[in-house]
Formats: sequence, structure tokens, C-alpha cells
Amino acid sequence: MHWLLRGPPVVTTKNSSRSSQTSDKRGFSVRSFGTGTHVKLPGPAPDKPNVYDFKTTYDQMYNDLLRKDKELYTQNGILHMLDRNKRIKPRPERFQNCKDLFDLILTCEERVYDQVVEDLNSREQETCQPVHVINVDIQDNHEEATLGAFLICELCQCIQHTEDMENEIDELLQEFEEKSGRTFLHTVCFY
Repeated sequence: MHWLLRGPPVVTTKNSSRSSQTSDKRGFSVRSFGTGTHVKLPGPAPDKPNVYDFKTTYDQMYNDLLRKDKELYTQNGILHMLDRNKRIKPRPERFQNCKDLFDLILTCEERVYDQVVEDLNSREQETCQPVHVINVDIQDNHEEATLGAFLICELCQCIQHTEDMENEIDELLQEFEEKSGRTFLHTVCFY
């Protein structure tokens, strides 16, 4: 199975913490993307984010923030996240520019979920292969990102162990909603 974990940032336009918290250490084939027009990382104030083009490498972002305010970006975890990300891939990727096929796409923000569904529905259907798009809102802070990563990992493990994902996923998501107290959005799109 090819899985796409989508949460915003450093791989997207928002939620830098979330996407950096999830990896493929549990045996999943995971890729992370952004959906905005630029990569936005927290800045010195909520209304002053650091904005980068998707062509900017993680190394360039790291060095830029190191130069701007090493203490701030070390304390808020952004430098650590960028250091980890640059060991995984050179730069963020934009979902709308990716033509690969996935079985499952997970988002961590309803706005991103809407953008993904809109993009998939605007593409010309070629293979009619289904892709499940699931959203669970996760606040963009280290604690929520960590808890969200465990929740998403558990969900993926349960999905992986289903005998018939197409017929079991709705019931599984309902169980996760009851267990976690979070609302999950789900739709199926086609390639």
C-alpha cells in the first residue's frame, strides 16, 4: 500500500509540528506534502511567519532561521524539525504537483482536507483506482502533534490489518471517533 500522510508544513503551509512527527518507522510507505502556494513556518509572532518557496531546501530554511534567531527557533523546535526533515528529503513537496497514486491520504486540518479533495476531484480520472482521504484535526503544537502521530499510526495499523478496507473503514473510523473523542472526515476519490 502507498500511504500519504498530509499535514501541513514544513511540508505545507501550516502545522509544522504535525508532519514532522510522523515517519515510516512502523513499516508504512509515507510521504508528506504541502498544499499551499508557499511553505510557512512559525515566525517571531503569529502574524509574521517565515515564508518560503517550495524550491527552497530544508537546509536553506534551517540556515536562514539560524541566522535570524537561533534561540527562538531552537526553543520552539523548528530547527530540530528542519534538521530531521533535511535528512529525509531535500525540500518540501507540493501535493498538487505530485501525480503518484496513493491508497490512503491523511490530513491533519480540515482546510487541507478540502484542498486535497478539490484537487483530486479536478483531475481527469484515468485508472478509477480509489483513494481514501481522511482528516483528523490536530492542533499545531508539539504535544498535540505527538499525540496525533500516535493516533494516526494506530489508525494506519488498524486499516492495514483489515481484510476489506472498502467495507470496513467507516466502522473503523467510527470506533476511532468514540475512542479518541475526535471527529474524522472521510471521502473516497478516484484517480
